[in-house]
Amino acid sequence: MLAESSPFPIQPPALPREQKSGRIRRVLAGATSLLENLFGFVTLVLGLASISVIPVLNLISLGYLLEASGRVAHSGRLRDGFIGLRGFSALGKVILACWLWILPLRLVHSFWQDAELIEAGSQSANNLRVFLAMMIVLVTLHLLWAVIRGGKFRHFLWPAPIRLIRWLGEPHSLKPFLHSVKEKWNAAGIPALFWLGLRGFAGAAIWLALPLLIMVGAGSAGNNAIVLMGSLIGGILLAFAVLYVPFLQTHFAMTGEFREFLSLRSARQLFRKAPFAFWIALFVTLLFAIPLYLLKIELAPREVAWLPNVLFVLFIFPARLCLGWAVSRAEKRETHCHWVARWTARLGFIPVTAAYVFVVSLTQYFSWHGTLSLLEQHAFLVPAPIFGL
Repeated sequence: MLAESSPFPIQPPALPREQKSGRIRRVLAGATSLLENLFGFVTLVLGLASISVIPVLNLISLGYLLEASGRVAHSGRLRDGFIGLRGFSALGKVILACWLWILPLRLVHSFWQDAELIEAGSQSANNLRVFLAMMIVLVTLHLLWAVIRGGKFRHFLWPAPIRLIRWLGEPHSLKPFLHSVKEKWNAAGIPALFWLGLRGFAGAAIWLALPLLIMVGAGSAGNNAIVLMGSLIGGILLAFAVLYVPFLQTHFAMTGEFREFLSLRSARQLFRKAPFAFWIALFVTLLFAIPLYLLKIELAPREVAWLPNVLFVLFIFPARLCLGWAVSRAEKRETHCHWVARWTARLGFIPVTAAYVFVVSLTQYFSWHGTLSLLEQHAFLVPAPIFGL
């Protein structure tokens, strides 16, 4: 009774100092990990966007997206689709540090050019040229030394000259460094991603080639009847193809078997187990693909051709993860859903695919490349305009 009526409530015991510091360390570690992953994701998007404009190498970006969807399909966890964020974060730090160190060089270079324009061959211009050459040598050596030391951001801030002198005076070789680079290259799996992207591209092209060629041929014909008939036939075939291609690609990325592109039966079996998940995945994939066609109205300059591809990657990447999620749900179920659910999803596919085919057919009239833009199916092929290079 005295405890309940006391005006001084009992205070909980204070946490030990070690426990408080442990919580603070966990919070700081979590925040640091979050920032690392965010920086890695930004580097990932910029990297995929940059190589997407390079012929042949753009298959690596497609391979990465397929690998991400395949991993999500295998595990069912969306976080498994964000592959190698820590590695991309480390690479991004190196690129950012190099870019910051190059800024003074660009500034001095602009001063030298201005001096040459004002008075070519003057003493000031010659002095700036010599100073620029010395800066290029010193900055290059500093960047190489920072990369050899580990490539962390702090290595780029201070050159550690005493350590460099000791390192130069010791008997050593570059074999450990080259071995580390080789290990990181093998861990990145670039050749495997290229091979996956190449096969994923070929498998999608098998399905898309006939309807797209019919639509391109019809769009180039001068006869209105041929244009109408060809567009109708090609549109129907394209609608049928887009029903299967994204799920066949995802299942291929999950299994690694190219024959999955010809296995309609397995795709239908998976659909029967998760019809609404398949409908959501297809809806997201086609919906996110439609706004990207607006970026093809004007041809981007070659110097900034990679910038629109940032939006391409940002739209296509979540669509690939959604496809992996849908296939994962179907793989985990052992029984088919009720026929009402299956037929509801089937009927829901009609307006989704029809709207997509309608928008795609219109792109030939406002896109920079005309009827050839029909071949740029960035939702299923490389995540970039093929002809906008």
